[in-house]
Amino acid sequence: MAAGAGGAAVGRAALAAPLVLLYYGFSIGITFYNKWLMKSFPFPLLVTLLHLLLIFALAALARALERCRSGRPRAALSWADCLRRAAPAALSTSLDIGLSNWSFLYVTVSLYTMTKSSAILFILLFSLLFKLEEMRVTLLLVVLLIAGGLFMFTYKSTQFNAQGFVLVLCASFLGGIRWTLTQILMQKAELGLQNPIDIMFHLQPLMFLGLLPLFAVFEGLPLSISEKLSRFHEAGMLFSLVGKLFLGGILAFGLGFSEFLLVSRTSSLTLSIAGIFKEICILFLATHLLGDRLSLLNWLGFAVCLLGISLHVVLKAMNSKGDKALEPHKEGSSDPDLQLLLCHPEQAEEEEEVVETPQQH
Repeated sequence: MAAGAGGAAVGRAALAAPLVLLYYGFSIGITFYNKWLMKSFPFPLLVTLLHLLLIFALAALARALERCRSGRPRAALSWADCLRRAAPAALSTSLDIGLSNWSFLYVTVSLYTMTKSSAILFILLFSLLFKLEEMRVTLLLVVLLIAGGLFMFTYKSTQFNAQGFVLVLCASFLGGIRWTLTQILMQKAELGLQNPIDIMFHLQPLMFLGLLPLFAVFEGLPLSISEKLSRFHEAGMLFSLVGKLFLGGILAFGLGFSEFLLVSRTSSLTLSIAGIFKEICILFLATHLLGDRLSLLNWLGFAVCLLGISLHVVLKAMNSKGDKALEPHKEGSSDPDLQLLLCHPEQAEEEEEVVETPQQH
């Protein structure tokens, strides 16, 4: 029995390791890519719009290949259903991504990473508002640790930028709305959007339309008179820009898919733990590769924030195990955040699972 359990644990670890590395590659890669690209092409909203188009094209291609392979139709929602059911999630997602990319014009990678980790505060808030979570003393402790750590990290920071900080904080706020609404959307089995490729395909057009007015107001005129735009008649510069944008689209598509893949094949607890170590890796790389300067107080603030996030992860794991012990006859999910299943629509209809209230880090 012990040997069998040990073998199963080794098997799960062997499966999780390459998925975590894949997630790390895309997530860390796109963070440094965005900072790098903003230095040479400071139009983050335009970049986001182009990436959304590329993600939509890749998702459509993946759906077509899968349809040819299986001979079965994929989930398809009408425009009316998309607008009625998916528009709020799409709008919050597009603004979250757009403001995050925008902030790279002003903030360092380390400040972005630290501030973005505060999204869990807003996720907790909206989970309480939507009654997906009950108010407990431990949740208050988590909030205080993360908020206190964020304050310590930004206090008297030598590379602090108020405008960029507000942009990241707004993105974190929208991220809380985004993951709550995405969770609700993907749990509606009748929509058939349990597969990440299908939800990417349906959300991208709405995300594009939601971000377009913001682009027109803030970047339309500056882009039209930019010297950078006048240089694109040179084939070399044009191809270079297209290549850079295509690389970003691949990274964005890979990040979304790798997150869903990691959660569906392991659990969102694995994703949360991987996210903690990912942030440590990003800060280490930012200080060594980009020259980000962090004081001892900043590092202590980062440690306090990670302590709050880790406490939240542990509490969710304990609650998940407690729920399974109370309901042994039900097929509980190991995903305390998002029930993101990589399955065909017909498989989702056959499975009768009790979906627990999730939380995304």
